[in-house]
Amino acid sequence: METLVSRKLVAIVQARMGSTRLPNKVMKTIEGRPMIGLLLERLSRARKIDAIVVATSGDIRNDPLEAYVEELGFAVFRGSENDVLDRYYRAACAAGATDVMRITGDCPFVDPALVDEFAEAYLQGNSDYLSNIAPPTYADGLDIEVFSFAALERAWHEAKAALEREHVTPYIREPGKFSTANKAAETDFSDRRWTVDTPEDFAVVSAVFSHFHPRTDFSFADILELEIRKPDLFKANNTFQRNEGMTMGKGQKLWQRAKSIIPGGNMLLSKRAEMFLPDQWPAYFSKSKGCKVWDLDGSEYTDMCIMGIGTNTLGYGHPEVDEAVMETVRAGNMSTLNCPEEVYLAEKLIELNPWAGMVRFARSGGEANAIAIRIARAATGRDKVAVCGYHGWHDWYLSANLGEDESLAGHLLPGLEPRGVPRGLRGTVLPFNYNDFQALEALSNDHEIGVIKMEVVRNKGPEDNFLYKVRELATRKGIVLIFDECTSGFRETFGGLYQKYGVEPDMAMYGKTLGNGYAITATIGRTEIMQAAQATFISSTFWTERIGPTAALKTLEVMQREKSWETITAIGHDVTRRWEALAHKHGLSITTAGLPSLTTYSFNSPNALAYKTFVTQEMLAKGYLASTNFYACTEHKPEVIDAYFEALDPIYATIRECEDGRDIMSLLKGPICHAGFRRLN
Repeated sequence: METLVSRKLVAIVQARMGSTRLPNKVMKTIEGRPMIGLLLERLSRARKIDAIVVATSGDIRNDPLEAYVEELGFAVFRGSENDVLDRYYRAACAAGATDVMRITGDCPFVDPALVDEFAEAYLQGNSDYLSNIAPPTYADGLDIEVFSFAALERAWHEAKAALEREHVTPYIREPGKFSTANKAAETDFSDRRWTVDTPEDFAVVSAVFSHFHPRTDFSFADILELEIRKPDLFKANNTFQRNEGMTMGKGQKLWQRAKSIIPGGNMLLSKRAEMFLPDQWPAYFSKSKGCKVWDLDGSEYTDMCIMGIGTNTLGYGHPEVDEAVMETVRAGNMSTLNCPEEVYLAEKLIELNPWAGMVRFARSGGEANAIAIRIARAATGRDKVAVCGYHGWHDWYLSANLGEDESLAGHLLPGLEPRGVPRGLRGTVLPFNYNDFQALEALSNDHEIGVIKMEVVRNKGPEDNFLYKVRELATRKGIVLIFDECTSGFRETFGGLYQKYGVEPDMAMYGKTLGNGYAITATIGRTEIMQAAQATFISSTFWTERIGPTAALKTLEVMQREKSWETITAIGHDVTRRWEALAHKHGLSITTAGLPSLTTYSFNSPNALAYKTFVTQEMLAKGYLASTNFYACTEHKPEVIDAYFEALDPIYATIRECEDGRDIMSLLKGPICHAGFRRLN
């Protein structure tokens, strides 16, 4: 008994405002009271603990939390934001604890009777660590861990892994390191979820407190009985898995949160996590440099994937481009007056495209395409447009997918649904396939075509003088020929890809590569056509900001000096050749496509999407952002490419085993990636 008196059991409640999936959750109010207050009130009823300390981080976002908890009369310790093990250790030191009970701030149903039961069992026992989570038999949200200060101190010294530092006790629970014990419930009800990690969780917890209001002293048995009587109160979160947040990175958690408040989760289909690795993709970055990307957890990856959707041919964070932008930021990005850089940039683009005489700027490819169509229609006085390729999201273009019947059959781009596009636009945009000149000529004979809009190259180059024939047709019939170079520009030539084939358009758009990651697009054209912009209305506030043109001018300067288009083309050719060689080595069939610097491949197998997902999953574990496409930049040095293929080789070997009968689905740790929309030739 004297030993027990000399010990001090401190309940340390970890809580912070910066939760990734549900920010400020501990201070969210339930029946007018912050959730952390309800938790502390319930915990304070326990009789076997000697002190309660709330351990939060030094982040200023936690200032209101500290003020509120201290107002309630509880001690607060502030420490590391991410190294929670360090925060616990220092809080325990400050409190003079000989033993520690770990309680998390997202578990407001903490049961004081259960706390006392576990405290008594621990203090009367001989283990270094006692819990009810290994394995769990209580509801998620009733987790209790009790351990000695000596065990905590040793873990603090020896634990190295990020997961061990973030989640406090994994190192203590490793077999053989400490004496551990687990206390199970009489009846397993571990499938219940009573913790708060998401908005759905908070809704359930709020509903329970509201049901018992004004009582706050209900037991876990009361909650169990309520769930049996009123299961609808608990439906909102019953699809979530226990402790899934522990295995998810910050980016995955933030992606879940994003999808509940942003339609689709983000602004760009091609960057959605489901396109790569639905349940495992890091989703967000904290910084990028060269061909490296760091996620929100600080993990570093080599980007052998889409490099900002092809925007950064000079690599992320090019020092000269960034410095030019920073000078602009310091000097001021916007004012009542215009930025002179847009004039300098227009002159430079006309110099690179001597057939053109005028330029309009925007900040995205979709905008540039819409601007070009508006001007071309104004110039010809004809509404109908023949299109080949992908040209953005605006109504004018998606009207091509309205089709000839109500079932939307025969899409040019299957997967791009035109819901919300006025059906009155049907028939104004008429698709044709690349290299099918006869189909285009038939369209021009059957319709009053005013504009031909196309990518210079699709999955393969022009055949049978296709581009020359298109140019001749447009000239003969007074049709404005527009080349969409938003993707292809500055990748094989210093300017438009059209230069490679010796066919000049009447208008062209440049986009992705123009600012090396900064938003800037250009629509260029012959003077007599571009002047038609004055006969319509095309205007936008942020088209006049200064950063985009500044970045473009410096990017063009660096490109010209380094001949970046030659470098990325050579890199792309090398990667494509080595994909093919690796597939041949392992007896796999793949098909490659795309511009050399925007190369891609697909497995010729019914399991193609599963294999693509497997490649992404395994390469992510090896420190690569990788899929079945590769967008080259000048920072993809030979040693980077060599290391990539060394990592990819055994993955292809496993795929070969799957082609021979091994179950690919047994190797995947989550769902198969989405296919996205499919571009036809």
